[in-house]
Amino acid sequence: MNSSNPFKNLKSDLPSSIVVFFVALPLCLGIALASGAPLFSGLIAGIVGGVVVGGISKSTVGVSGPAAGLAAIVLTAIGTLGSFENFLLAVVLGGAIQFLFGILKAGVIGYYFPSSVIKGMLTGIGIIIILKQIPHFFGYNSNPEGSFAFFQVDGENTFSAILNTINFISPGATIIALLALTILLLWSEVLDDKGKFFKLVQGPLVAVATGIIYFISTKGSTQWGISSDLLVSVPVPEDATSFFAQFSFPNFGAISNPQVWIVAFTIALVASLETLLCVEATDKIDPLKRVTPTNRELLAQGIGNIFSGLIGGLPVTQVIVRSSANIQSGGKTKMSAIIHGFLLLISVILIPNLLNKIPLSVLAAILFIVGYKLAKPTLFIEIYRSGWKQFTPFIVTVLGIIFTDLLIGISLGLAVGIVVILIKSFQNSHFLHIEDKSNGVQKIKMTLAEEVTFFNKGAILKELDNLARKSYLELDVTKTRYLDNDIIEILEDFSEKARQRNIDIKLISVRGVVENPESFIKFFQLRPQTI
Repeated sequence: MNSSNPFKNLKSDLPSSIVVFFVALPLCLGIALASGAPLFSGLIAGIVGGVVVGGISKSTVGVSGPAAGLAAIVLTAIGTLGSFENFLLAVVLGGAIQFLFGILKAGVIGYYFPSSVIKGMLTGIGIIIILKQIPHFFGYNSNPEGSFAFFQVDGENTFSAILNTINFISPGATIIALLALTILLLWSEVLDDKGKFFKLVQGPLVAVATGIIYFISTKGSTQWGISSDLLVSVPVPEDATSFFAQFSFPNFGAISNPQVWIVAFTIALVASLETLLCVEATDKIDPLKRVTPTNRELLAQGIGNIFSGLIGGLPVTQVIVRSSANIQSGGKTKMSAIIHGFLLLISVILIPNLLNKIPLSVLAAILFIVGYKLAKPTLFIEIYRSGWKQFTPFIVTVLGIIFTDLLIGISLGLAVGIVVILIKSFQNSHFLHIEDKSNGVQKIKMTLAEEVTFFNKGAILKELDNLARKSYLELDVTKTRYLDNDIIEILEDFSEKARQRNIDIKLISVRGVVENPESFIKFFQLRPQTI
């Protein structure tokens, strides 16, 4: 790809940016609503995430905007800080802290998330997208778009809302949603390979246009029409003055308030972790397997949050829903993210009334496809066959995201992943081989692993304590590159027990061979080192 020509892949990036725009629009508004913030603040964050972050970032297919994972933090913070303007100051400061994270190269953390947890995150988000969109698909909009938490603001949870949908089905919203889903499946499975037109004009655009036509055609019908609360709800200014009045600005007078700094650090930390997780996940599903520079991404996100906070926007992160929609729609470069930002900006200025004729059920159909592609059933089989050490963190992450929220689900998956690593480390600390039992002397060879840490204490201590009296232990550390002091101390303690139990020890290392070493501590010089 020729990076000097950003428009080289425009035939792929433009159609994909339109799809991302339709996915982002309800999410920007829904997340703002769930956050207790002005609706326009969500749109600002979406625009900044596309234009500003997209322009600075080196992520080729990642798309940034307001994140569902921050909604609860924002809702609480606005109440704690006393005003939205005080909260905007926290966003600006949080962006500055993120920028500092990038300078300090904290992005390296992103390379240490287990693959099983990343796959679990993608799958869990895919499932929760589908579950949360089922009520919207049938015209029941009790929960804001973009809220992915299990316990909803209306007192229901994900599954009770689905069950309750039966009592609130809107025939008009359902019909157009089914029609939109049919168009999307027809486009992706049949028409996509039938010519350039079907690649340039994406199925979601046709579905949305059909939804607008249906709304206009059935307007006024009590049975088949779609009520205004089942449509997109973009703020419509009366004139230029009222448009600019929607922007808010931070209250820098609150900079001495400790609570502002606490919220700022919380935003910086959570937004950075969400971004790094999304970067890892996005790189994994990128067909071209390009690698995003994580430190540069933190710098870009920091600048984006500074800019968003200065003009009244919500905090931004890289977001997997928009990023995966971008990849699924064939986006090739970051121009797709940038164009989607401009589409948000232009549309809210020029055609807010037209946007407000889009049925939410049509957008739910688009998100169904996004969710399914993230959570294909075959993935569960694939991970299961890879063994319990991969499947356990994977399924815990999936269930955690479904039954709590994104951050808690990922945290649970990471915790389980760490436990699995500890178990694996416990099992792989050494290799034990009984070589000879002649002459009544049991000869045993213990070969230590390349890296032996305090995690391995239990396994090694158990083996040493189980050695029979009058045994001959051959301890091979020639392949060991790191030996923790805790292990050296275990060997030192065992050398005394060995003398009492008539166990002879032969220590084999790159330094030479020693029979019954007087002191393991002296031999290894009491510090972790190359042996």
